Amino acid sequence: MCGRFTQAYTWREVYEFYSLNGIARNLQPNYNVAPTQMINVIGRDDKGFKMRDMRWGLVPSWWKKPLKELPSTINARSESVADKPMFRTAFRRSRCLIPASGFYEWKRDGDEKQPYFVSMADGSPMTFAGLWEIWHEPESGEEMRSCTILTTEANGFMAEIHHRMPVILTPEEFEAWLKGDAASVLKACNDNLLEARRVSAAVGNVRNNGPELLEPVE
Repeated sequence: MCGRFTQAYTWREVYEFYSLNGIARNLQPNYNVAPTQMINVIGRDDKGFKMRDMRWGLVPSWWKKPLKELPSTINARSESVADKPMFRTAFRRSRCLIPASGFYEWKRDGDEKQPYFVSMADGSPMTFAGLWEIWHEPESGEEMRSCTILTTEANGFMAEIHHRMPVILTPEEFEAWLKGDAASVLKACNDNLLEARRVSAAVGNVRNNGPELLEPVE
């Protein structure tokens, strides 16, 4: 699964990596992204890749109850996403890329859980396969965009930490994912693309949000 991640990059870094269109933005780093927060999401329009902000935790367009009654939708299992009512419409027509600088995962060691920070070995942005939808608040009609991160069985590298991981796309897979070729990309990435380090348990508290969370610990 993916329950916490980081978006700590400059506009120039993501602009160049994704060949973005649009006016430059002053992106604020988030070292401890938590569910329901607004995050950077990349989609395609007729002018190319464009970044916008969305709620992390997909709200399907047909949802009529209060948001507090929505089950967790921050992740969607790639093995069943095409059939699950929460995600199947977005899977068919609303795919996106979710940029990150890495994600956190917890490894169980007896009664304790040790957090790790996982990032790309070459230092480039990490790209999760995502889905998004537009939802309208029933009473006000206010529009909200929201998204989810797809997950898959862990590769050999991640299996040492956790049995699940985000679907991480390489630049060569962006178009295939966005255009509908899910079978070729909904899998674990190669082991050698990733690196990981133990980090402080402070990341477990969402109020902690600074670069010190990424510092390695013994």
